[in-house]
Amino acid sequence: MGTGHHHDNHPHPHHHHGGEAEPTALPAAMDPSVPDEELSPEQLSRRGILRRAGLLGAGIAGASVLPGVATPAAAAPAASGRGRGGRLLWLAGDHHIHTQYSSDGMYRVADQVRNGTRHGLDWMVITDHGNADHVRIGVEKVNPDIRQARAEFSDALVFQGLEWNIPGAEHGTVFVHPGANEVSVLKQFEADYDGSVNGTSGNSPQNEALAIAGLDFLARQVSRRKVKDALMLANHPARRGVDSPHEIRGWRDAQPAIAIGMEGAPGHQAAGIPAPHGPGSARGYYGGAPGAGSWPGYPAESYRTWGGFDWMTATVGGLWDSLLAEGKPWWITANSDSHVNWGDLSKRPADTDFGADGHHGDPVYSGGPNLTAGDFWPGQYSRTHVGARDFSYAAVMEGLREGRVWVDHGGLISGLDARLRSGGRSVTLGGMLRVRRGARVELVVDIALANGANWAQFVPTLARVDVIRGAVTGPASDPDTISAPHTRVVKSFEVGRSTGSVRLTYDLGRVDSPLYVRLRGTDGNRSQPGLGGADVDPHGPALDVVGDADPWLDLWFYSNPMWVIPS
Repeated sequence: MGTGHHHDNHPHPHHHHGGEAEPTALPAAMDPSVPDEELSPEQLSRRGILRRAGLLGAGIAGASVLPGVATPAAAAPAASGRGRGGRLLWLAGDHHIHTQYSSDGMYRVADQVRNGTRHGLDWMVITDHGNADHVRIGVEKVNPDIRQARAEFSDALVFQGLEWNIPGAEHGTVFVHPGANEVSVLKQFEADYDGSVNGTSGNSPQNEALAIAGLDFLARQVSRRKVKDALMLANHPARRGVDSPHEIRGWRDAQPAIAIGMEGAPGHQAAGIPAPHGPGSARGYYGGAPGAGSWPGYPAESYRTWGGFDWMTATVGGLWDSLLAEGKPWWITANSDSHVNWGDLSKRPADTDFGADGHHGDPVYSGGPNLTAGDFWPGQYSRTHVGARDFSYAAVMEGLREGRVWVDHGGLISGLDARLRSGGRSVTLGGMLRVRRGARVELVVDIALANGANWAQFVPTLARVDVIRGAVTGPASDPDTISAPHTRVVKSFEVGRSTGSVRLTYDLGRVDSPLYVRLRGTDGNRSQPGLGGADVDPHGPALDVVGDADPWLDLWFYSNPMWVIPS
């Protein structure tokens, strides 16, 4: 695509066929005409989060788009279920959740969805592990549970997916739009393209090619209208060092409408809670070292999280920025990777037989809290916020594909509206602003602060917000490039507040060459100069220490980028 960022690189399917009817009305928690006393406890919890963010009532959709934006979201009148005035609905979710249909999981689908809604989530993806037992039994057996959850929790969008053992690489979330063929498509995909099922997890050109073939298969299912849509995101990409830079670029470039991004922050965040109150392990279980299949160019620091975030995302001028500097979309998310949750009072039953049944028996009372588990419930700590045009499965998938996404830990902030604007036009996250060469461009950021206690019962303080700017230099000559030397923190705003809202503005000046901007914020508890040096990132996240990395004492948010393309 040269040096620009074109939506041609992430086309969106517009099929209208098959599948289940999509929700069109606002969920009750979002609908101000529904009184509090008519809401369930889960709905009341969600409404409280919306109120703290200032997103209930007239401002329910969030001020995410200004008049003049060249996008249907800004121009179209509000339809039933859409954000008022054509604005976006910011829907919080989690695309990486395990259940009793994973050999190392334990919860019912309903348990995960119930707790996800209680913690403020609007959408969730069930992603049990791909393996021989799952493809033989689990894909089909979990589907009725998912359908039941869709009926029982009408305020939640519940996708079926799986955690793909990517041939030649790590894991990834794969999920499809609900419909008549969701099970058959996922089952065939797993049978033909899962590295664990087919013994193709090892590092080889043939296995890398099989991963591309799997993405091609998903694209064909969409084009042939077997499913309405399908997406893939790489999970915990730096944990074992086996997702090489050229593989990530290969997935993105082969099917940019399917392979759209990666976990900017892994799940398993409770693993860092120090003993005896927690596992005393590594945040995200990022506690390993290079192995036989690891890409040799990754530094030792990449095998740890930084402020809870993956090294690829946390390093200013690092691998993520090297991808963005090509002018092509590659988005980040955050999620729970929930298997067994810290502080929970349940356990697997003693008579469970996963091998025979394809799932564990329903959890039973354990007699005391589990302080050795490394996970949080969906939405309890990590959230992925998607700017959706309405409350529907299709709108969430479109918002993810378009990069209208910001992520946070521990409820550091409750709302984010970022825009680049020039000459009466503006774009929000994931967008591209075309301007005349030499035009002045301004960044405007509106943040709803925490405005209330998080699950750990304290009100986080937003200490600082950083503006990160990078030059768009075009496709990398070396597909294993892991650095972007023209990216750095260009502005830091000291905030130091936990309630109310704040507006931040930054003048990018007159723009003569393509660039992108992304945002990062912190509670300021743990910082150090970034790996690129203090002149690149003076106050970046600190390397997480194995055994002493309490996630509640180190909170960050990150946004996806916006581009400026002068011509």
